[in-house]
Amino acid sequence: MIEQLILVAREGVQDRRGQVPQADLESRLSARGEDRPFSEALVRPGLSLIAEFKRRSPSIGDISAEADVTAQVQAYERGGAAALSVLTDERHFGGSLEDLRTAMAACDLPILRKDFIVDPYQLYEAAVNGADAVLLIVRALSDRELREMHELARGLDLDCLVEVHDGEELQRALELDADVIGINNRDLDTGTVDVSTTYELITDVPAGKTVVAESGISSREELEELDRVGVDAVLIGGALMSAADPEAKTRELTGADDATSEHRLP
Repeated sequence: MIEQLILVAREGVQDRRGQVPQADLESRLSARGEDRPFSEALVRPGLSLIAEFKRRSPSIGDISAEADVTAQVQAYERGGAAALSVLTDERHFGGSLEDLRTAMAACDLPILRKDFIVDPYQLYEAAVNGADAVLLIVRALSDRELREMHELARGLDLDCLVEVHDGEELQRALELDADVIGINNRDLDTGTVDVSTTYELITDVPAGKTVVAESGISSREELEELDRVGVDAVLIGGALMSAADPEAKTRELTGADDATSEHRLP
């Protein structure tokens, strides 16, 4: 499955580059707004929630095809989310760079551009369209590509969530000296989800790294257990996008209604 996703990502870059040359994106960098540090939002006391906006996914199809970006991300912000993740892949997730720009204008939370980043062009796109961070998937990149993307992203003042799924990928991320490591419980080859992946891999993550658990998480009880083993943040999409009341679901997950909760936004 991941090979097809990468192929589509490369085709999309080629099409967009033909419409907007990279030089045009570079010329717009100076007009970026005020920085909203993504990594810092993940290390405040308690477990931080990265709330995701996506209309569909390859594994389950449509989730909320007509979802309104502004209404959804503002509900996440009111519910106590620490940061946002916005899917920008159109063919498989129904996203767009317009969704990224809309989310940026609608709230004050730092935003992760979540996509299959396979070309430096996408980093410039992210920077000028409102992203504060990008997702780098270890399985989708060679060691050289991963290193170059990571260095360029940091040069563009973009934080990086470096995603792994197994021990070998974790070692590659550690050799990169990535600060924020995402452990994806979903196998991108098969689509299967196993939350035990986080519990298995986190024991090999050195102290001082920020760990984000991704995929297959939907309840406050799961968050509390992940917090107990040292996870710093969780990225949740499907459970929030399918909720009848996304603000209430976000509050349930963050504990924003608990007056003693450290998850609550100041």
